[in-house]
Amino acid sequence: MSRLTLQQANTIVAVALKKAREMKVKPLAVAVIDEAGHVKSLQREDEASMLRNDVALGKALAAVGMGVASRTLLDRAKGNPQFFGALSSIRFIPQTGAVVIRDQDGTVIGAAGASGGTGDEDEAVCIAGIEAAGLSWG
Repeated sequence: MSRLTLQQANTIVAVALKKAREMKVKPLAVAVIDEAGHVKSLQREDEASMLRNDVALGKALAAVGMGVASRTLLDRAKGNPQFFGALSSIRFIPQTGAVVIRDQDGTVIGAAGASGGTGDEDEAVCIAGIEAAGLSWG
């Protein structure tokens, strides 16, 4: 299994922030974590509100913890609110805006999450960063 490198994580964040500016998204935070949930890279833009880091990280943790995009988790949470509500105590945010990062073999090696725009905007900037780093997403 390959590992997510610091260079890849920093590329994901840099490109995601650049894409956000191109899309004219409100100031945001982008978090990249490895497969074990450890932060590899995290940045909050100037003027982003104080909770953006926590929300971006919570989305990424949810995605890597369950092995699917947070958009999928949001759909699942609607049908099982008690289960997903219980997970909120562990920084688990099932809200659109994070995707898992996969290596060339399809193995989950981390996740990227963003917070500041709409869920769709947050997800789009993460995808742009992951693709720029030469990785796949899901």
